[in-house]
Amino acid sequence: MIVCTPTASKKRLQRTRSTFSKSLMSSVGVSKLGQMQLIFVDPAVKINGAYYRDVLLTQQLLPVVQEISGVFFILQQDSAPVHRARDTIKRLEWETPAFIAPNLWPSNSPDLNPVD
Repeated sequence: MIVCTPTASKKRLQRTRSTFSKSLMSSVGVSKLGQMQLIFVDPAVKINGAYYRDVLLTQQLLPVVQEISGVFFILQQDSAPVHRARDTIKRLEWETPAFIAPNLWPSNSPDLNPVD
């Protein structure tokens, strides 16, 4: 049984939380050569295939990966829907020297696929 005394404030006793937690989306690349800086995505942006390909990959991720690794690198992504999109796969096969396509990704197991 909870007893409220007249000196206790209702605001102090009541705890509320928002329905949806706030989130922050970022992207980073990691390899044995090092890691790239975090890329933060504006919270107002909806990440779809076009935004991922045209902004994140082409303008931000691939230039930094090429700067860190040089001409040759192997790229593997996780299984996010924008990573598996047909247009994304086509662009990566064309623009990266060694891209591991989704059909060659290991099973969805934390032991086999550390990216996921």
